[in-house]
Amino acid sequence: MRSTRRRAASAPWDATRDRLLASASPLFLRGGQAEEKETDLEKRTLGQTGIAVAPLCFGGNVFGWTVDEAASHRLLDAFVEAGFNFIDTADSYSTWAPGNRGGESETIIGTWLKSRRNRDQVVIATKVGSEMGPGRKGLRPAYIRQAVEDSLRRLQTDRIDLYQSHWDDPETPFEDTLGAYGDLIDQGKVRAIGASNLTAPRLREALDVSARTGLPRYETLQPRYNLYDRSGYEGELEAVCRDAGLGVITYYSLASGFLTGKYRSAADAGKSARGEGVVSRYLDERGRAILEALDEVAAQHRATPAQVAIAWLMARPGITAPIASATRPEQLADLAAAARLGLDAAAMARLDAASAWS
Repeated sequence: MRSTRRRAASAPWDATRDRLLASASPLFLRGGQAEEKETDLEKRTLGQTGIAVAPLCFGGNVFGWTVDEAASHRLLDAFVEAGFNFIDTADSYSTWAPGNRGGESETIIGTWLKSRRNRDQVVIATKVGSEMGPGRKGLRPAYIRQAVEDSLRRLQTDRIDLYQSHWDDPETPFEDTLGAYGDLIDQGKVRAIGASNLTAPRLREALDVSARTGLPRYETLQPRYNLYDRSGYEGELEAVCRDAGLGVITYYSLASGFLTGKYRSAADAGKSARGEGVVSRYLDERGRAILEALDEVAAQHRATPAQVAIAWLMARPGITAPIASATRPEQLADLAAAARLGLDAAAMARLDAASAWS
């Protein structure tokens, strides 16, 4: 009986592995026609770091929250087997979950790295700055020095590939924060640094400080950006990133699941714990127009709305890799297929028009 249960439990993961490996086939569909494509995913560089990543990043916010350790390990295994190598997390994931204190995601990634012995095959990005408890937040040098040691311990590694400032800390001068990062780079504990949630003026200020002082600069930015949430990034912030040659790693790439087509009416708010907020934020006239365009393009390319939404991000100028999470095998297979979905100019124009903002 025990072995039967074990086989039954592994069946979804076996099926996912087969689907992921199938998506890596040299044959792929473009507009319903099979064409030749390289098996290996094209790598993109994180800013000017020289660090190459596949064009999709696994968002580790779900680890230790909606996915337990064993399932997290299986998801990561399938992700890497499909040719991807980029994993994003934060020290604060997931403080919001009842009973959690933060560090759960890093801990799970760390046990996976140790058990798989594959540290050199993956790029690990994490963040510092979110509140982890009394006196444990921000970007003061002393706190960064403490926080990086905690992250290294949880991740069970001697280095972090991309260490990111999770939030702006106006009370700490950029010279102090960047100086602390410079020390960590000199010590070999961090390879490169990035920022998240910075406004265009603040990002420009940080880059100016680096240019003036010779301190390490932010090589990447992690903004909220997707087919619906365009206005916050496009414009001044995008211009700063492109002018400086920064890598851009988008979060909320599927608009909390809205762009998968899961939420199409007010009644769909009950489909998940966050459904009410998703429907309230996104299900308006513009949101419905975006879903209609996603459905049309998906039908033309024999894809899903989620795949099209991710492929649109990947095709946007200056975007290095969208971040997306999966909690189930079929979700991961859906995301993996997006990396090999080629959207033609007509499809991009249709999506751009439906999601146009002013």
